[in-house]
Amino acid sequence: MSKIAVVLFNLGGPDGPDAVQPFLFNLFNDPAIIGLPNPFRWLLAKLISKRRAPTARAIYDHIGGKSPLLELTAAQATALGEQLNADLGDDRTARVFVAMRYWHPMSDAVVADVAAFGPDEIVLLPLYPQYSTTTTGSSVKEWHRAAAAMGLQAPTRVVCCYPEAAPFLDAHALAIGAALKAASEHGKPRLLFSAHGLPKKIVAAGDPYAWQVEQTAAAVAARLDDPELDWLVCYQSRVGPLEWIGPATEDELGRAGRDGVPVVVVPIAFISEHSETLVELDIEYREVAKHAGVPAYVRVPALGTAPGYIDTLVDAVRGSLARDVGTCAASGKRVCPDSFGKCPMAA
Repeated sequence: MSKIAVVLFNLGGPDGPDAVQPFLFNLFNDPAIIGLPNPFRWLLAKLISKRRAPTARAIYDHIGGKSPLLELTAAQATALGEQLNADLGDDRTARVFVAMRYWHPMSDAVVADVAAFGPDEIVLLPLYPQYSTTTTGSSVKEWHRAAAAMGLQAPTRVVCCYPEAAPFLDAHALAIGAALKAASEHGKPRLLFSAHGLPKKIVAAGDPYAWQVEQTAAAVAARLDDPELDWLVCYQSRVGPLEWIGPATEDELGRAGRDGVPVVVVPIAFISEHSETLVELDIEYREVAKHAGVPAYVRVPALGTAPGYIDTLVDAVRGSLARDVGTCAASGKRVCPDSFGKCPMAA
């Protein structure tokens, strides 16, 4: 029987208050996040993580002192494994592993677990629908480093993105439809597709993330079948002094308040609940909306284990196994325009 290892990539998060500062250090010591050479990046990561740790710990205090991301990702892995094995037939079996980028379990440990499983094929699958060098790109690079160090040589396929996968879009549209109905009791709502932001210099260097986010949002909006739908993409979670892509979610909440319209906020690039949804969106931005005079603030849940999202992951794995090894979007073709030189499928 052929054995397939599917590795889900996610960000990771601290598993307790004492893990917050080392988690932040791992994040800021990533060259995909801060491009300085060492020892300067290491020193800067030490400084930033020490300064930001008290604020970050206060954020996690709102959600029990730790990130829920590992447990939620494990639930996605279980759902994916069950459905995938039901679909694969009797001649192949799959095991799903979880690899976090900045906290445990990280790539070195997961590579060892995968090697012990002895797979005939490996599929690397990000839980980031839209590709960025700072997320999927960083995780894939770290996996290849760890695999090479351990001598793991099974044929490996990489799913780089799935920004317009039909079941993914359908799952969003289903959840948004219910939220729009609730918000409509307070007037015609404005739909805010909120995604984690990036510094402008990363996008200017050819990173396709923002473009892919916009394609996802437009495709979901089209599925809502309302020619008068008021919607836009905005970005949250800005940190540091660099200029970031916009518009900012916080600014759009202020504009909604001035316009007197209710808002429905969709975490369009987050597929699991974590600090940026449970605290930033649910607590901090809700308070911003209240003070701005927004008539109603409705937040759509992250997709999590929604059937359409799990279907998307199953389709991505099956499609990947039907193609040659290497990197490809779930659609089987490059989705980014040629101007995005950081697309992993660029020539």
